[in-house]
Amino acid sequence: MGQNETGDQWTASSPAIRLVALGTPPAPPVALDRETVPLRASHPSLVAASRAIAEHRDTIIDQWIDWLGDGHIGSRTTPRQLIEAEFGLILDAYSAMVGPLRREVKTVYNRVAELYGRHAAGRGLAAGEVVEEMQHLRELLIRHLAPTIAGFRPRQSMALFLRLNRLVDHGVAMAVVGYTDELVASLLPNDDSPAPMPNVGDTKVMQERLQSLRDELTRSIAVPAR
Repeated sequence: MGQNETGDQWTASSPAIRLVALGTPPAPPVALDRETVPLRASHPSLVAASRAIAEHRDTIIDQWIDWLGDGHIGSRTTPRQLIEAEFGLILDAYSAMVGPLRREVKTVYNRVAELYGRHAAGRGLAAGEVVEEMQHLRELLIRHLAPTIAGFRPRQSMALFLRLNRLVDHGVAMAVVGYTDELVASLLPNDDSPAPMPNVGDTKVMQERLQSLRDELTRSIAVPAR
């Protein structure tokens, strides 16, 4: 008998468990049709967490920005509206990662976090400050989701808590990747760059990138008509 990350138990006779003889080659991947494949069911704790994030979304964004202070926002180069749009996209992608469409939005979440790291480099932040900003998001999430997490059995609460933290950790890792890429791009001549690098220090360019990722997120979480 085993246990999954949400606290449910399974046995070797469970329908989701399939035993494969040693040496048997893995089955080839099956192309899935989005129009015919039903949505995966999420554990109630994950659904509750996703709803709680959506409920407290605006409050979390405001508190996150207020924590930054005037030193990082409100200037001509980094207007508050741009930071609000960026943080809102991060939180929306994070919320989707908690829900049943996490596989569909994983790539978008990675790109959003990476763009955040690149923009942080353009804002003049140090690498440690990038991590610190994301860590404050973790603190706000825990603070606002605490009642939801506490409402489940201890085993389920711990599984949910660990999952939410892993998602933040993954976002931090991708932000650091983006931050490093932006620093490298700023040091190399344009002709030597491996790929075109959009100027994330330009407000208009950043707004266009955020809108593009917002559209991609919307397409990823759109439920097709049945």
